[in-house]
Formats: sequence, C-alpha cells, structure tokens
Amino acid sequence: MNFKTDKYYIGEAIKEANRALEQDEVPVGAIIVCNNTIIARAYNQVEQLKDSTAHAEMIAITSAMEYMGAKYLTGCSIYITIEPCPMCASATKHAQLGKLVFGARDIKQGFLTLNKVSGIKRKDHHPILHKKTKLIRGIMEDECTDLMVHFFSGKRS
Repeated sequence: MNFKTDKYYIGEAIKEANRALEQDEVPVGAIIVCNNTIIARAYNQVEQLKDSTAHAEMIAITSAMEYMGAKYLTGCSIYITIEPCPMCASATKHAQLGKLVFGARDIKQGFLTLNKVSGIKRKDHHPILHKKTKLIRGIMEDECTDLMVHFFSGKRS
C-alpha cells in the first residue's frame, strides 16, 4: 500500500489554492481522501459563481459525496489550506468526516475563533466538529499563510 502523509495531501490542497489564485479568488484549496485516494478536489469559487457559500470545503464535500454515492464521509479525511470558517466546519460535522487537517490558522474567521467566545479550552477537538473527527492543524502552515498574505497584499496595493 502507498500511504501518503498529511504533508503530501496539504501540498495537493495548495495546488487547488493556486488554481483559486489564478482565478482571482481567495486562495483556499481543499481535497478529500478516502482509502489513500483523492476523491475530490476543490478551490474557492465565490466570485466566479457569485455564491457566498462556494468555499473550497463545501464544493469538495459535495463532490466527494457524489463520488461515494453517500451522504456521509465517515472514513474520509479533508485537507484544507486554511482553517475552515464555522459554516464549513459545520459541514464537515454533518458529513461525518473522519479527519480534518488544515495548514494555516484564520484568526479572523476560522471556526477556532469560537473558542474565545465559548471559553473552549481543548486544542484537539471542537464541538462544531463531529465527535469522531480527528483535528490536525499547522501542516505546511508557512506555505499556506504565504498564499493568503500574497493574495491580500496584492489587493491592498
């Protein structure tokens, strides 16, 4: 069996984020893996689709469910370049994803910002996620952060 690492899969999500960057979208990429196979790839398409819910995670989850022919993705993992917002984190809960891995924190809009509001102390889980979802963060954090910094600095200049 060819087991790939979390770093490899975040690297694949970065490729998707670069596709978003080429489209002048916020550079967020996501992939979903099941049994060591990438079953869904997506990037932000909010501007292109004129849909505020067209986040990379939402598109990837929908695509993976279609691929699997199922409404749950229990044995699957999602890899995202940036911490998901509360909407996307909640979608992973409803999809019952087994693992959520992200690169960079989103200190303004990421779901972990809810910790400050709710007083949650645990770093390995969050109530917005499914109780069986394993959370891993900070994989290739610098590379993922650089994508966002590059995009937004270009918008500000």
